[in-house]
Amino acid sequence: MDPAGIVARLRELASERGFDRVGVARLEPSPHGEAYRSWLKKGHHAGMEYLAQRVEERLDPRTILPGARSALCVALQYWPLADAEEPSGDLWPRVARYAHGRDYHNLMGKRLKRLAKTLREEFAPCQTRAYVDTGPVLERELAAKAGLGVVGKNTCLLRREGSWFLLGEILLTLELPPDEPLTDLCGRCTRCLEACPTEALSEPFHLDSSRCISYWTIEHRESVPREMRRQIGDWVFGCDICQEVCPWNIRKGPVGEETDFHLPSQRQDLDLIQLLALPRDEYRERFRGSAMQRARLEGLKRNAATAMGNRGDEKYVAPLATALAQEEHAAVRCHAAWALGRIGGEPALRALTGARETEGEAEVLAEIDQALAELAANAGAPLPTGLPGGAKRP
Repeated sequence: MDPAGIVARLRELASERGFDRVGVARLEPSPHGEAYRSWLKKGHHAGMEYLAQRVEERLDPRTILPGARSALCVALQYWPLADAEEPSGDLWPRVARYAHGRDYHNLMGKRLKRLAKTLREEFAPCQTRAYVDTGPVLERELAAKAGLGVVGKNTCLLRREGSWFLLGEILLTLELPPDEPLTDLCGRCTRCLEACPTEALSEPFHLDSSRCISYWTIEHRESVPREMRRQIGDWVFGCDICQEVCPWNIRKGPVGEETDFHLPSQRQDLDLIQLLALPRDEYRERFRGSAMQRARLEGLKRNAATAMGNRGDEKYVAPLATALAQEEHAAVRCHAAWALGRIGGEPALRALTGARETEGEAEVLAEIDQALAELAANAGAPLPTGLPGGAKRP
């Protein structure tokens, strides 16, 4: 079969596996190697140290698989979806849309592995290596070369139909004709830069992960710095703001058919109060197969407390007080104290002063003291006295 015939067959097989779009890229060294190293040197990968590993492989994918010459790149749309309503309630509207349903790593990964097996059989002695956001591959750059989209100013891959799609790729030891890349779609538009509440998009096409809501709500494991908490708003997992404001996403585009991205029944009724108090065994049941497991239970609880504080509703005082008194993980107690200080009022004050008498960790005590100080300043009253602090928690 000639190279063009092979590409046609690849597209057919990928479509049969359920992928929405397919493209072919030629493997070669990245033209953005210097920019990537500079990004790392500035620390804009934040705590994601894995991005600083295997750099040479990331910048030249031919080194990952000996003899690799081409990449089959695929895209799967995750929003909007047919017969799927936008989730509502205290939690789900502020979860990144890709995480509503099944974990795309597993969903796409299994399909790509089966597809790769078929390719090895049909085009022997072809060798393959498949990835879905897991290997040392600059997949947006590779997908852009394959014509699946063009990198937008928010660093997401963008098409005229929008940017609500996920990427995967199979490296191949086949020499294939590449697809034509798309041209710039952003023009003079800067809506994504202007809308980002944390200024993580400090300039076009540049993301500072250390200021990104998605990083702090998913990847970071301990307490979120105080200066970032208000800016996170009520996002519990990830962030879609820079995509929501994009004109190409506002336009009416195609509707995806992947039902695995629908919000499952076991999480449809989950709100912030339930999440903050969620037992570990129930967490495992509700979040089985979900990308939200990446944040871990303590991370989701910490984020729920932050969202409560930023919403400022007094109905959250009681569950926050319980978390401050009983939650095992210090970061959750820290954020519960911060949230109580944000909401304010006599019940919040009582919860903070009571917790200070039994709290034994310095980090949490500091948060309680800061919250009390802010409450006193807002009320124009002196700080409570006679609070010993530093006692062992029961």
